[in-house]
Amino acid sequence: MKILLDIGHPKDVNVFKDVIAELQDKGHEVKVFARAKENTRRMLENLGIDHHLCPYYSNIGGKALGILVNDIRLYQFASKFRPDIFVSPGSPYSAHVSRLLRKPHIAFPDTEIAGLVMKLTFPFTDKIYTSTSFYVDLGPKQVRFEGYYELAYLHPDHFTPDRTVIEKYGLEGDYIVLRLSALASHHDIGAHGFSFGSEEELRDFISRLKGYGRVIIFSETDHWPLIEEHKLEIDPAHLHDILHFAKLYIGEGATMASESAILGVPSIYVSNTRRGYLDELETKYDLCYTIVDKDGALAKAEMLLKDKELNSKWRVKAQRLYDSATDIVKFIVDSIEENIIKEIS
Repeated sequence: MKILLDIGHPKDVNVFKDVIAELQDKGHEVKVFARAKENTRRMLENLGIDHHLCPYYSNIGGKALGILVNDIRLYQFASKFRPDIFVSPGSPYSAHVSRLLRKPHIAFPDTEIAGLVMKLTFPFTDKIYTSTSFYVDLGPKQVRFEGYYELAYLHPDHFTPDRTVIEKYGLEGDYIVLRLSALASHHDIGAHGFSFGSEEELRDFISRLKGYGRVIIFSETDHWPLIEEHKLEIDPAHLHDILHFAKLYIGEGATMASESAILGVPSIYVSNTRRGYLDELETKYDLCYTIVDKDGALAKAEMLLKDKELNSKWRVKAQRLYDSATDIVKFIVDSIEENIIKEIS
């Protein structure tokens, strides 16, 4: 059968890469419609995944225009491909176009605070699959599972860390990952994280962390020279190896926070917004923490980093998560095939 996968974020590539491979092994034809956000294009090319790329709009005005533009682009692409089903992490484009073409759309979202996108997407979606951590009740269309989408690519069955990557980037010894975000996504309206008022504030923050290891920065902004001094340019394929061997993650990126936690790395998400999956990783597994400001986050980081057995304790916690979670790749593949069967029966 023909499956159209609509993705918009680098994380989506990771979540669905093994899903695509398994679906193709089963004889299905899969095509990907993607936005050119961050490293999405490079990741798809490196994996050899056939895809059609459309623009990514970074500001709110562009995103409003992008709904119409990408609806049209997807309609043209889908009309030629003629898919039997649309699959997405919760894309309004797939929701709209699937309804126009009278085909089912199933969604696998993980962000509860994307209110506008949910209103534009879910009325035109047939099934919505969410983790048990997803704190919004979406009604009879919603199907819940135990686990997190990051397990589709970071569970030990799917990911083996490569220590040679650490040597490649000169990261021998303890290091801390600091993530600075642009906070420009649709679900970032009203959000704030570190809120550094000056380069000197950032310098003071880094100097406190440097007492426990080298600080490396992954940033969506580069408006201060200090960021460039600590910034690490990497092949996106090496990101999770670097996270795995880190002493601690602290940052404004929710995805990287959850990835670090699931890899067994102490994780601090700095934001005034909440994510259900991060809340559950904190309350159920004690793997990460959501803290609303930089001062509280720094205090928590220093408290954790003083523990000489910190990383070994976190690996034990992560193993408990692996032992209890759903096989996410199998769950997504089974869900897609189940909806295809309903469509053709």
